[in-house]
Amino acid sequence: MKSRIPVVLLACGSFNPITNMHLRLFEVARDHLHQTGLYQVIGGIISPVNDNYRKKDLVAAHHRVAMARLALQTSDWVRVDPWESEQVQWMETVKVLRHHHSELLRSLPQTEGPDHGRAGSTARTAGPELKLLCGADVLKTFQTPNLWKDAHVQEIVEKFGIVCVSRTGHNPKEYISGSPILHRYRHNIHLAREPVQNELSSTYVRQALSQGHSVKYLLPDAVIAYIKDHNLYTRDSS
Repeated sequence: MKSRIPVVLLACGSFNPITNMHLRLFEVARDHLHQTGLYQVIGGIISPVNDNYRKKDLVAAHHRVAMARLALQTSDWVRVDPWESEQVQWMETVKVLRHHHSELLRSLPQTEGPDHGRAGSTARTAGPELKLLCGADVLKTFQTPNLWKDAHVQEIVEKFGIVCVSRTGHNPKEYISGSPILHRYRHNIHLAREPVQNELSSTYVRQALSQGHSVKYLLPDAVIAYIKDHNLYTRDSS
């Protein structure tokens, strides 16, 4: 493992609310990268979107961050980072990647260069790679007109890379071949297969909760308790 390239996985999204399948994305992606023999996943970051994303039924960011923290209590390598949600405006995904990449580099130890003693002679050790983690449904959105800037898509796949986890009803290979940018940098897009296919989505969870149906075993128990305590996703909640 020492000779492998260290990688941190970053998942951006609403997490409204976070579900067990969001957590599974990280586990499946880590297994896939380890099986390539090239990478060692050293961490994972969940970055809930800013409130100014203005998505329908989006609860306040402080709730979504709190639920993610509760969900990750049992993980020893994935954490939630509130930076994106705390900005004054909505941030494009590539800007979130840039921020976390700079934070990773800033956290690295400095080593003295061959001209140690001179000003500016310190050098940083090579940092880990940061890759965007997503489901195949997100990969499909790269083809949606006016949703993503071509320059941003290129920067994401060329500079960072993507780990895409399969979802029922989606064909990521087709999405890649249908996009000139994705096809050009296909070597930097890792397709991980989720062996336990599941249609679970936050949309379904919100619908079930609004109808008073059980969501036990779809979300961590601590998240379910939080939702109940704060009266989220019910018909009479604001």
